[in-house]
Amino acid sequence: MKKIILGFLGVTLLLSSCVSQKKYADLESKQKETQDLLNSATVKLNDCLEEKATATSKMKTLQDQNAFLKANNQELINNMGNLTTLTTKGAENLEKSLESLQEKDLTIRKLQDAITRRDSVNLSLVQSLKGVLGNLDDEDITISVEKGVVFVSISDKLLFSSGSYNVTSRAKEVLGKVAQVVNNKPDFEFMVEGHTDDVPYRKGVLLDNWDLSVKRATAVVRILQNDYDVDPKRMTAAGRAEYIPVSQTEKSKNRRTRIVVLPKIDQFYSMIEEGMKDPAINN
Repeated sequence: MKKIILGFLGVTLLLSSCVSQKKYADLESKQKETQDLLNSATVKLNDCLEEKATATSKMKTLQDQNAFLKANNQELINNMGNLTTLTTKGAENLEKSLESLQEKDLTIRKLQDAITRRDSVNLSLVQSLKGVLGNLDDEDITISVEKGVVFVSISDKLLFSSGSYNVTSRAKEVLGKVAQVVNNKPDFEFMVEGHTDDVPYRKGVLLDNWDLSVKRATAVVRILQNDYDVDPKRMTAAGRAEYIPVSQTEKSKNRRTRIVVLPKIDQFYSMIEEGMKDPAINN
């Protein structure tokens, strides 16, 4: 009886052990599946975290770029405003510059017109002088125009004896022809200049070449005034001594009397004013 009970207990324990191992195997299998699912979920979670980090970084970069573009856009808007202001000012300055250039061009044209008129008058004067003096020896008398001024240069051998300031009779004839021209040109003034060479001169009351050059100039002025009725208010007598030579080798050329025919300054300005009124210039 005891053996039967022990046998029965053994069978019961054996059956009990078989059931537990099967359940354990099932549980172990389920645990493995669960672990696999957990591992897979962990991998996916890590991937998601990495993607999130990458997306966050990209979003931060885009936000920075957006902020930069906004700032640049505002700066461009400001610059456009400044550029518009500068362009407007530039246009105004350009317009003023053009107006200034037009005014300067107009002034130049008016001056050129006045100079042209002056040159025309001078040309007429030269032609008149050459007309009355053309039969004289060119070495004794020359007529030239320099910088808008007419010069009549007469050698001393034609006007004076050596070392003298007394006008010769032949010289009076020449001065009479000059007076004929200048009397017909009342709008001109002129200066009579006496010139000497560099040989020292002292005679009587004359102390030097200054005195001699001035005496010769006043002698010519007196002849023009007293003998040929030239208005003394139009004349100036001047002595230049030896200090403006025309030749360094031929001293005789430096001994001369020069008549400098000058347009009246107020007349020259009148030419300019007349030019300013000329429709051909003002249009």
